[in-house]
Amino acid sequence: MREAFDPMGLAFGEAQAAAARGEIPVGAVVVRDGAVLAAAGNETLARNDPTAHAEMLAIRAATAAAGSQRLADADLYVTLEPCTMCAGAISFARIRRLYFGASDPKGGAVESGVRFFSQPTCHHAPDVYGGLRAREAGALLRGVFGRGLLDD
Repeated sequence: MREAFDPMGLAFGEAQAAAARGEIPVGAVVVRDGAVLAAAGNETLARNDPTAHAEMLAIRAATAAAGSQRLADADLYVTLEPCTMCAGAISFARIRRLYFGASDPKGGAVESGVRFFSQPTCHHAPDVYGGLRAREAGALLRGVFGRGLLDD
């Protein structure tokens, strides 16, 4: 029997790898036509780069793999609700669907905060599906932050 394709599981693997490197445990995977175009975990500390969020790294790698700045037929799976910067990149890349795990009331910009995709200035809004494996994502983050992001 063939194992089911689980892009969110791959994103969790990237988040766990980020945690093992001492990074904030967030992972992201870009999928097109049932195949992974790119996967990444946070690397802000390793790169000394505040833009090295998992989503940004995965989108950059996916556009390079696709040979296009547009990913209109691709889906993004991420373990935490994207921030404003990442939501902007998702919009500009024309990602078709966004799937995310835990909500981020402090830094999220999709269902929390500025609700980027609902703004009239947003060029493209993906279909959004939040709350996938949210407890698992929250537990991973709480393991690093204690109370941190999800409880304050």
